[in-house]
Order: sequence, then structure tokens, then C-alpha cells
Amino acid sequence: MRSLLMITFTLFFSQIGAFPAFSQALEESDPLQYADIVDLSSEAPIIVNVVIKDAIKIDPERAPNAPAGTQRFYIIASTSALIRGQGGVGETIRYVIDLPLDGRARAPKIEKKPFIIFARRPSGGSIDDVQLVAKDAQIAWTPSREQRVRSVVRELVARDAPPAISKIASAFHVPGTILGEGETQIFLETDTGTPISITVLTRDGQRKFWAVSLGEIVDEAARAPMRNSLLWYRLACFLPRQLPAPALAGDTLANAQRARNDYQTVLDDLGSCPRSRQP
Repeated sequence: MRSLLMITFTLFFSQIGAFPAFSQALEESDPLQYADIVDLSSEAPIIVNVVIKDAIKIDPERAPNAPAGTQRFYIIASTSALIRGQGGVGETIRYVIDLPLDGRARAPKIEKKPFIIFARRPSGGSIDDVQLVAKDAQIAWTPSREQRVRSVVRELVARDAPPAISKIASAFHVPGTILGEGETQIFLETDTGTPISITVLTRDGQRKFWAVSLGEIVDEAARAPMRNSLLWYRLACFLPRQLPAPALAGDTLANAQRARNDYQTVLDDLGSCPRSRQP
């Protein structure tokens, strides 16, 4: 296998040398980050634009498990647009939410205001009853947010959507024929069993290049992912901070260290995974 990878070494360099390892995208002013939206959307089979018709306070005695500093409400809302929905939703939708209280122990006024909710249908529930996937799975609606959520959902349901990463299976480094050159291969296991591989190529005196391939074959035309894309999210938000020792078993000490260095290059180029909420 390693000899086959070295055959593609020169070909891959000719393909990848023309573009940067990573393309940065401008962050929006919205505090809700791309990772926040994917965290919510990936857990929610139902995503709906709603307008709150009624927010009925639930007596604390009937909501003993409500977090401290919150007021539990029974929400009745009208649906204005379905973004994602398995089984559809009715014109009216109902759910329960705990809203934080301000310094005067008052809950925010939400009647007649638009929101996007991320939900699932509880077992045995009617088409009008849903359950939020997280305590903060009701977010204020704006045109920009709706566009961002729809874009994320399209990525998630695409036929070739990159799956969630479960572990790093193996990694190794192969030195090139010229001193200072080499190739590192990192193979990832995923929740669906679809393999993902990362290739890092070094040419003496030049910047390292790396790319990601989805599938069994290392794609010579592959690139590093764009920031705020689903593949970037899978890597930047879930790769471990260092290569696990078992993944390097069988490689020489020198080659294992080169693989670690190349992996660090990948992490540095991916950057951090900012969130404004706890997943």
C-alpha cells in the first residue's frame, strides 16, 4: 500500500500545488456560530419557523425539574415554514421550554415573535406535539439565520455528506526520494463506516499541502475543506488534539514524529471550532 501511495506522490503535488491548504471565510456578526447551527440541526429531525401564539406559564410545583433561574412555559405556536420535517407538521405546534429569568425574575416576552425551533416528535405524540432537542433549541428568527440553517440542512441531507468521525484508525509517514520530502497518510473511522483519509505532502523548501478524501480511494483532486463547511466541522470540531499512539504502531520513531508534525499542520490550518453554546 505504501508503494502505491508513493506512486501518486508526484501526481498529487502537481494537482494540489495550485491552491491554498485552507480557505478562510469571514465570520458573521451573529453570535450563533456555524458549529452551533450544525450541533442543533444534526440532532433535529424537525426544524420549523414558528410565530408564538401563546406562552402559558407552568406553575413551579408542576415543573420541579426546571433549571434554577428559569420559568417553564407551554408554547402554542403557528408554523410559518418547514425547513426540515420527517412526517411533516401541522399548522399549530406545541412544546415546552424553560426560559431564563432576568435580574427582576421576569421571563422574556416572546408572544407574536418569530423563532426557529429544532425538535423531534416524542414517542406517541401527535403531529402537533414536539420536543426541543436542547434547552436552547429555540432561536430568534432572522432572514440570515434561516438562510444559514437551510444551508446547513442541505449539507446534512446531501447524498455525499461527510459522516461523523468516530476515531483515528491509523497513520504513517513515508519519506520521499529527495531529502525533506514525504507523505503522511491518516485514516479515520466514521459512524457510517465510510472511510475518510487525510493526506499531507511535503516538498523540500515549500509549504506543506494537505487534503481530505472521502471513500476508499485517495482522491488526487481532493482539497482541504472550506471553513464553515460540514467537512470542516467534522474535522475541526472532533479530531483529537494529537495522534493517538496506537494509530502509529509499526512506524519508526522518526517517521512517527513526522506524522505527528504533519497532523499538527492539519489542526493549525483547520483552526478552532468556535461555539457560543454548549453542545
